[in-house]
Amino acid sequence: MAAVLLPRLLFLATILLLGTIKITMASRSRMAKPGCRETCGNLTIPFPFGIGDGCFYSHGFDVSCEDGRTYMHNSTSQMEIYNISLFTGQVSVSSLIASECYNTSGRIEGGWASASTAALFTISSKANKLTAIGCNTLAFLKGYNEQVVGAGCFSMCLDNRSVDSSGQCSGMGYCQTSIAPNLTSFNVTFDSRFNNSQMLDFNPCSYGFVAEQDWFKFEATYLEGNKLTEKFNDGVPAVLDWVVGYESCEEAQKNRSSYACVSTNSRCISSPDATGYLRVCNNGFAGNPYLEEGCQDIDECKFPVQYPCHGICSNAIGDYSCSCQPGTHSIDPKKETCSPNTTSERARLTKICIFALLIECQKTKLMKEKERFFQQNVGLLLYEQIRSKQVDTVRIFTKQELENATDNFNSSRELGRGSHGTVYKGILKDNRIVAIKRSKIRNMVEKDEFVQEMIILSQINHRNVVKLLGCCLEVEVPMLVYEFIPNGTLFELIHGKYRTTSISLDARLRIAQESAEALAYLHSSASPPIVHGDVKSPNILLGDNYIAKVTDFGASRMLPKDEIQFMTMVQGTLGYLDPEYLQEHQLTEKSDVYSFGVVILELITRKTIIYSDSADEKKSLASSFLLALKENILQSILDKNILGVGTELFQDVAQLAKCCLSTKGEERPLMTEVAERLKAIRSTWREQLIESANNETVCLLENSSQYDPSITGRSGSLMTLDLETGR
Repeated sequence: MAAVLLPRLLFLATILLLGTIKITMASRSRMAKPGCRETCGNLTIPFPFGIGDGCFYSHGFDVSCEDGRTYMHNSTSQMEIYNISLFTGQVSVSSLIASECYNTSGRIEGGWASASTAALFTISSKANKLTAIGCNTLAFLKGYNEQVVGAGCFSMCLDNRSVDSSGQCSGMGYCQTSIAPNLTSFNVTFDSRFNNSQMLDFNPCSYGFVAEQDWFKFEATYLEGNKLTEKFNDGVPAVLDWVVGYESCEEAQKNRSSYACVSTNSRCISSPDATGYLRVCNNGFAGNPYLEEGCQDIDECKFPVQYPCHGICSNAIGDYSCSCQPGTHSIDPKKETCSPNTTSERARLTKICIFALLIECQKTKLMKEKERFFQQNVGLLLYEQIRSKQVDTVRIFTKQELENATDNFNSSRELGRGSHGTVYKGILKDNRIVAIKRSKIRNMVEKDEFVQEMIILSQINHRNVVKLLGCCLEVEVPMLVYEFIPNGTLFELIHGKYRTTSISLDARLRIAQESAEALAYLHSSASPPIVHGDVKSPNILLGDNYIAKVTDFGASRMLPKDEIQFMTMVQGTLGYLDPEYLQEHQLTEKSDVYSFGVVILELITRKTIIYSDSADEKKSLASSFLLALKENILQSILDKNILGVGTELFQDVAQLAKCCLSTKGEERPLMTEVAERLKAIRSTWREQLIESANNETVCLLENSSQYDPSITGRSGSLMTLDLETGR
């Protein structure tokens, strides 16, 4: 076992070091061959992969770009590429789902799933698992790795109550098992002796697929109908291992005609998961080791956390040096502390040297741990994104700074806890109050969302969008640091523990207007335009004086003007999701408009997106509103606390919400139009309040011969009008 693990551990240590070095690059190196296309959609295509003749290394590494998606042509079925890693020798691709469904007539519908790879590619046995889903399901995998191999997985459950949804993979509802190493092809089928024909009411279908094991999270709803294939109709992500040659490094170097390692400042390493070799940049260099001059020197002095120097740092080719200020000398001329060069300090220096030697091992261990966390928490991807987009507003906080700010993340400092992490109140050294979010990153999709939120927030400057101050990546769980917003979320104000609190119509209109203006800014003023992707009342914070602040950009996307984003997986919250986006996976600015229409309904009805009526029947807020509007009984669904004030304005607000909730995106207004309409409605409402107050004042004066202090307002003037509360 030790003989098997040691090479892989050495390889992972090498990759960790190389990943940290990559972070410190001073300028972005090219990843594709000169004259070749480098990106497709949001995916970078690094050589040896390439698009078009002369742009890839060999057969199997040729890819195509269609409608912003990248595909491999090295398999019997066209595989979409989700991610390519030069450093681990892996590529994430789409994999088909095998299914077998029964209906009332007993007829079977569905099909098997298969995949095959080209030379130099294999299906990763360490990253993937065979997964079977069903209540009487036996899935088989038949594969080939120079010989025929197989794997099987049996899942059962008596009824929907016996399904294990804890995620422990107990075999009740779904199961997972390992696959053989170095597979070049496989086929997933089912044993016909086990089927779902007796369970049509809750589990008519069986499913089987090979997918990345850390990606899949079982949900009991996958057993119902064909919900699994509806959710993952483009397939599931699987991982392929790749190498650039089957030989060892020594053998490959002898055959210079086929040797793929041409870059200077790079070296050859053996792949831990496949037979063959890969290429990596030498220490002190980073870039694409498969391109000539692809590995470039990095400036370690720009990143003191990873490369500490407490004196004067000087970059060198492939290295750096640390010298002391005049009048001092160094304990360790490479990295450590400079001390005064006086006779009186020599005895003290001797003691310091002894202690320095004793703690060096601990310090090295700590630094390696920080480097591992930095890479693990998408530090490489984040750095590349920040540098390519010239972001200079994000501060990198240390773990110690945030621990001090939160009293070691004391539970008394918690502001909120959700499925994606916990938010703490923090006080920095300069006495600024901040909100610190400890994210939960469990798979590659959530890593991408974390980076996406960082990049988008760092480029937004709007009074109604929460401001990102920085992040910390040198810990196991990545952390984001935001401005502190003191008054919770709009959801809590409307539906939470302050449910009995009266909210004036003007306050509701103002919150709606400010939120719409923030989204209009994202759609129309940001460059490139930004689609939020998860607009809902829990993602609207309330600052001082209840100023609206839009937050949570993990599902957001930056889109060129008038373009559509085709999403592999729909993200968002049911009840707020655009039905067009849900059905066609097309994310546009109009998707945000639909979701905002639901927020408007929450504001004027104070009902949740799924609510119970007097008969305890569950109802959809959007559907109930549209029905009430159609039957001309709008007041039956409105919040009774605002009925009777500005009644005629409700028709304007209702019509605006109706337009936002159109099932066709092209029929919805632009968010700029929504913001302008809300501004006009609110202006009309305030004018009516002032006119009403003036008329009441005249009436009181005509019927009173002397000043009556009982009718004075807060300021002491006659009938002062409080527009904020509507009194």
